[in-house]
Amino acid sequence: MENLLYIAAVIVAVAFVVLVIYLAMTLKATQRTLNNVTDTLGSLEEQMQGITTETTELLNKTNKLAEDVNQKSTKLNSLFDGVKGVGETVRDFNGSLRKLSNSISDTASQNQEKASQAMKWGNTVIDFWKKKKNK
Repeated sequence: MENLLYIAAVIVAVAFVVLVIYLAMTLKATQRTLNNVTDTLGSLEEQMQGITTETTELLNKTNKLAEDVNQKSTKLNSLFDGVKGVGETVRDFNGSLRKLSNSISDTASQNQEKASQAMKWGNTVIDFWKKKKNK
């Protein structure tokens, strides 16, 4: 019976050694996996720093571009205000020309008989002069 106890102790010892070996192998594999994860996270951190730097630069450039667009938009607004003023001036000038043209037309229609008489006298003088010249 003592032999059975020794055999049982040896079996328990062998089982414990096998368990320890498998546990050691599992821990080694876990350690390698964690080392790989650590390396991956370190690489990811470097990449994120690069992305953060590029994003900051892009944001600064975007802000500068927006500021430039706002300044140019302000300048264009003044230009459009000037063009609007020129348009109003041209419209007023056209109105003045229209009034002048209407005034001339009214005066011409009122003095049409006098103008017709002047034309007749002019034609008579020219005819007389031509006859005088031909003689």
